[in-house]
Amino acid sequence: MRELLKKRILFFGGKGGVGKTTCASAMALVASRAGKRVLLVSTDPAHSTSDIFEKPFDRDEREIYPGLTGLELDADLEARRYVDRAKAEITRMFSPAVAKEAERQIDLAAAMPGVEEVALFDRMSDLIIDRFDAYDLLIFDTAPTGHTLRLLRMPELVASWIGALSKRRRALLSLNQDIDKVRRSPEAIDPDQDPILRTLDQRREKLEQVRARLMQHNFTGFVLVLVPERLPIEETSRAAEVLRESNVNVCGIFVNRVLPDEVEGEFYRARWAQEQVYRDEIRRRFSAYPLTWIPQLETDVYGLDNLERVSALLTR
Repeated sequence: MRELLKKRILFFGGKGGVGKTTCASAMALVASRAGKRVLLVSTDPAHSTSDIFEKPFDRDEREIYPGLTGLELDADLEARRYVDRAKAEITRMFSPAVAKEAERQIDLAAAMPGVEEVALFDRMSDLIIDRFDAYDLLIFDTAPTGHTLRLLRMPELVASWIGALSKRRRALLSLNQDIDKVRRSPEAIDPDQDPILRTLDQRREKLEQVRARLMQHNFTGFVLVLVPERLPIEETSRAAEVLRESNVNVCGIFVNRVLPDEVEGEFYRARWAQEQVYRDEIRRRFSAYPLTWIPQLETDVYGLDNLERVSALLTR
């Protein structure tokens, strides 16, 4: 836990239903009580953070506990804002005739799958870059594993796309310069002054900043959450491998909802015996990572009182 508190950015991820939001929220509470300024960001469409804290989160930063600020990102809303910003840039840089056709193409692209993920990552990038110095710790409560892994691969994908666009734009400007030389026209656009290339370069620089920050193991870490059952173990193993291959630091694994040792009744004893097999497997398969064991509570984790109980278990 001391090592986690040294990080500046933490992602919590895992299979749906294993308690990612509970663990991320409890960690945020631990950090804020340790005197850190914490921003807890929910990117999960389920948005259970408001329910756990019993306080409303929305798209604007709002203090929900001393030292702890909450924020929920809505992928649909971020996609609409992303498209609107793209249209505004097009209107600023092109003639009305060109802008109208470009806007039509943007509307067609906006209807395709994946736009929400691009827009969501763009908003997360803004937080990682622009709000980094405003807080001591950024915690992202992410959507189920597959969605999160796609988000973390976004810098590489978008950087390739921007590189291809820049290459095509430079080729077009070079062609126009050659034509203008033949015409002896002084109106050729200098690539260094081209507003489109400047915009693309700015986006590439921002992506490089985000990617560098995500890969800085001393700054950034990923916490995987699972429960001692077969499917979460397998999904966690695959996620850890993908993250390692992507040079993302898996800095901890939280094993949630572990049955207490003092169980009674034939059903519970059988369940506890099966869980011991999974606990042993978790220790063996994830021996390279720090393991945190969180016992099953007798009630749902709902409200600040129960969340404080989980926070206390994390620091025992």
